[in-house]
Amino acid sequence: MTATIAIVGRPNVGKSTLFNRLIGRQHAIVDDQPGVTRDRREGDASLAGLRFRIIDTAGLEEASTGSLEDRMRRKARISDKVEQLMVEDALRAIQYAHLCVLLVDATEELHRQDLAIARLIAEEGRAVVIGANKWDAVRNRQAAAQGIDDRLQTSLAQLRGVPVVHTSGLHGRGLDKMLAAAEEMYGLWNTRISTGRLNRWLEGMLEAHPPPLVEGRRLRIRYMTQIKTRPPTFALFVSRPADLPESYLRYLTTGLRTDFGLWGIPVRMVMRKGDNPYAGKARKR
Repeated sequence: MTATIAIVGRPNVGKSTLFNRLIGRQHAIVDDQPGVTRDRREGDASLAGLRFRIIDTAGLEEASTGSLEDRMRRKARISDKVEQLMVEDALRAIQYAHLCVLLVDATEELHRQDLAIARLIAEEGRAVVIGANKWDAVRNRQAAAQGIDDRLQTSLAQLRGVPVVHTSGLHGRGLDKMLAAAEEMYGLWNTRISTGRLNRWLEGMLEAHPPPLVEGRRLRIRYMTQIKTRPPTFALFVSRPADLPESYLRYLTTGLRTDFGLWGIPVRMVMRKGDNPYAGKARKR
């Protein structure tokens, strides 16, 4: 299967230059002025036998990101019809990609719009790799790398552990590392954990930190199963789902990431009321 990668980011961070390097030919127009990329362009790249479909997208301005509801409301602010179509196409590319390469300008501090785009990618449930582009132009690389890592740690908790690859689309550096990181994150995004492993893990988590008391009675988490991949999504069967605190869900989600190596990708947890739905079937067998 070919994994689809959308290259996304703010205007003028080097998306088209990177795209041209990855597909190995001058297919996208490159210019120092933002807003040059008007049409979606696609091409193929490969690494170690795994094929990637690469999509180049237009830059996303601040008015084009946020929650889905916010984006629909803000479209009215985009006066240029062509620009509006560009934004809509870039957003569709995120929705239908398997993985996004979020390209940022390494010569600048991480912009709040970079983080907004990263949150949008997580909201859509896509895997992500961050490309710190223009790395060849960075003077103090240690400080720049530390600054990116610190900002991600404090402002992007839901994607903590996302790989940051230092690249230069202009000089073709870091491209193999970027595709290798994409392959790794694509694999994590497709992770499937057996129900037996999950419930043995859940038992240990409940023993280490039991759910809280509500009205004098302890909440019961009876069962857990993975209901889908891409991204990994888990269902908890809880005695009173509405009363399980968000902090306890974070405890379980962090434990999942730590114990099953699910760092850097969206992980979703949904609650359902009731007993173990497979208990009766197991007894019949």
